[in-house]
Amino acid sequence: MRIVIGAAAGNIGRRVAEQVLQAGGEAVLLVRNPASLPAAVATHAQARVVTLDLTDQAAVVAACQGADALFWLVPPPPLAVSDWPQWYRTIAAAGAAAVRTHQIPHVVLVSSLGAGMAAGLGTISYVGELEQQLNATGANVVALRPGYFMENFLMQAAAIRTQGVLAYPYAENHDIPFISVADIATVAAHYLLHPQWAGQWARNLMGPANLTLPACAALLAQAWGHPVRYQRQSATDLQQTLGQWGLTPYAQQEMSALFQALGDSDGAYATPRTAEAYTPTSFQEFVGTHLLPLLQADQQ
Repeated sequence: MRIVIGAAAGNIGRRVAEQVLQAGGEAVLLVRNPASLPAAVATHAQARVVTLDLTDQAAVVAACQGADALFWLVPPPPLAVSDWPQWYRTIAAAGAAAVRTHQIPHVVLVSSLGAGMAAGLGTISYVGELEQQLNATGANVVALRPGYFMENFLMQAAAIRTQGVLAYPYAENHDIPFISVADIATVAAHYLLHPQWAGQWARNLMGPANLTLPACAALLAQAWGHPVRYQRQSATDLQQTLGQWGLTPYAQQEMSALFQALGDSDGAYATPRTAEAYTPTSFQEFVGTHLLPLLQADQQ
């Protein structure tokens, strides 16, 4: 079967591609920069790499010809983008146009916990529109709604290693459903490769357990063997950090809105757990596999 994978070089997309190819599927990989694809994926006999921008609806529609299934998500906007809602709408519309044009029967998309619950929640609100546009095609659609990516901790590796500090703007008692992107990809690949399902629904993905940030700091310290403390960032501290990451003032505003939404104790992360929301990778496992090597980099 032919599966088209949007943003195939991203953290989730490339893992979906790997699993599709390993299972013997044909993967059409939509990427902006082919060089960012893993070599084993890009050169696979069953892979076809298509260089395009996901906002280019005509190019997306052309690339999806003959598709049996579509994996779709909206990648982070480039720094030059000054209208994030429009960025999301445009990419959602491109995917929807491809589904309608080619009557693609199955669509798996990555959304977010809390999608569509309210306006003014930054990207949480925007992915709600993504779901609506794909559902409006009439195809069979499953929207995966993950919690907070464990991989975001990798951006703090230097600060943890040099200062022993883990910093976020969330309250100390705010428990968060951390999830590995590898688990999201595994669930997505399963639906894509086993299309014996029908209808339209959303599936929450919440990792094995909710954790507070002080609990994460304690687990980090235990794994690393050095003290790590959680420091809650003020709004000013957050803005400074976002600026250090190179974000424009507009992007800082969007990210601040997202952090505020995710920090709401009655918001997206107050979602009740169900059996199907479970994914297996624990925070401890993630730390040992991905974060600990970065913390130990200067200790070799």
